[in-house]
Amino acid sequence: MGSKGLNLKFLETFVWVARLRSFSLAAEKLCTTQAAVSNRIATLERDLGVRLFERDLRNVSLTPHGQRALPQAEAIVRMVGEFERSIADASSLRGTVMIGAIDSIVYAWLPRLFERMKEAYPHVTIDLTVDTSINLARQIQDGQIDLGLIMGPVVAPHIRNIELCAFDCLWIAAPTLTLKPGRLRIADLSDYPIFAYSKGSQPHQAVLRAIEAADVEPGAVRVFNSNSLATITRLIRDGVGVAVLPQVVVQEYLEKGELRILDVDARLPPLNFHVAFADNPGNALPALIADMAVEVAAAFTLR
Repeated sequence: MGSKGLNLKFLETFVWVARLRSFSLAAEKLCTTQAAVSNRIATLERDLGVRLFERDLRNVSLTPHGQRALPQAEAIVRMVGEFERSIADASSLRGTVMIGAIDSIVYAWLPRLFERMKEAYPHVTIDLTVDTSINLARQIQDGQIDLGLIMGPVVAPHIRNIELCAFDCLWIAAPTLTLKPGRLRIADLSDYPIFAYSKGSQPHQAVLRAIEAADVEPGAVRVFNSNSLATITRLIRDGVGVAVLPQVVVQEYLEKGELRILDVDARLPPLNFHVAFADNPGNALPALIADMAVEVAAAFTLR
């Protein structure tokens, strides 16, 4: 290796070309030219004395040397980023961070996270998207949002997932709903639709499995889907049906007596939430906010 040592910017360029398998996409990601990316890789290969990439007209692929080098290069870039974050003046950070969140997080502790962010990063602007976990996971992978607060994890290359919290799911209905007293079976709910989360989501699948396990005729229990907690809570408060929801998102209505918890013998698994973000060298904000989200979620859970 040359006496100059390794250039961190060149290592970061190597990581992005390896991840995106494209010099042009890496140049776009790094806000530079394709010629600059090619020059950095050529210089890095010359300094290391090995070829890192095989190139042809259509594809860029790692050589065996490149495959061995990539995990170490990623680790170096990540450690430098963590070092920079540890000494950075948070109040000086600027820019826009695109955050995606699901309704359950919005109703629970997202306002507190935004308060913490405003205190710590006064010059950072938030661009918020509220959507389903499935859609947000895709947007994280496509780079449309920087960080997602979702029912995860997102299983994809270069996506970091950190556990946030878990909410127990309960059967919820209005006090005015005509149901027999005491413990209920799913069959006892058949006069009313069950409102679940959006189709394909974890809680929606859990409701379908609970119905399948119950001794009811096929089609006897109707399941309505919605990705809006505001819509679900409004409909069940009006006595339209029963819902399966985390207690934290309807706590206000429970305390007011507008909703009640039903004792249904079908137990549902808790909802597990993650913060997911792309492990992007050079962008410290998502990792910093992810750490903050972990702290806020823990404090909320311990209330």
